[in-house]
Amino acid sequence: MTEVISTGLQEQLDKRYGPDAPVAGDIGNPTLEVLLRHRTVRRYLPGTLSETELQLIIAAAQSASTSANFQFTSVVVVDDPALRERLSELAGGQQLVRDAAVFLVWVADWSRNVAIATEHGHTIEATSYLDSTVSSIVDVTLSAQNAAVAAESLGYGITFVGALRNNIDAVIEELRLPEWTFPVYGLAIGIPDPDDPADIKPRYGQSVVAHRNAYTPPTPAETQDYLDRINAYYREQELPADWVKNRLAGRISTKESLHGRQHIRRTFNNQGFSLK
Repeated sequence: MTEVISTGLQEQLDKRYGPDAPVAGDIGNPTLEVLLRHRTVRRYLPGTLSETELQLIIAAAQSASTSANFQFTSVVVVDDPALRERLSELAGGQQLVRDAAVFLVWVADWSRNVAIATEHGHTIEATSYLDSTVSSIVDVTLSAQNAAVAAESLGYGITFVGALRNNIDAVIEELRLPEWTFPVYGLAIGIPDPDDPADIKPRYGQSVVAHRNAYTPPTPAETQDYLDRINAYYREQELPADWVKNRLAGRISTKESLHGRQHIRRTFNNQGFSLK
């Protein structure tokens, strides 16, 4: 992969937070730079990952924390172009699913542990409860984020693709997933197109998300600070610049805004998860 060029920790912080960014001072290391320069890459150049790079990315994923060492994560490496095409359509026609060097589908997986427990004569009553499902989703998310950071540390770009859940039953069928598994999202990894304008995206200020001892709601000024910065970012990207109208409301206003995901509980039930 191409050489990773540092843009400087303080510059990354400034892009993330604006004028109230934390001051890094003399603190910094390559790990922090990888984390802070993260951006979503939606346009990729042709290219592949080596098998060694893929194995190391998966090793990084498997090195994440896991509840009780249950290792709930499975990952489907999708390198069949025809299957990529079908998954792309199921995810809303996203071209990046086709173009990325590799496309991974991250699966919350109770199937192994259920099989081992029953083979040894144990009941599985606790798996019917919501916390067991939550634990598996937390596990797979920790693993997938480790993989994303590992890929970015190698100079690749990444995009998480939650839109696979828009047609979740069809994704399960395409990947031939067994009972007691659930595909949570995809992860595209590839060579970033240098003409992709995406940059480090603003986040809420730390005074909004970091609470000391007790939760404190944001002030109107803190909320407006974020809206000003994120709307300015979208204007720079030549995208609709009203985050509340074009993104927040578009996702939460009606059940139809979930684009099929409102039926996910049914799919969990079909896959063996009772969610009591």
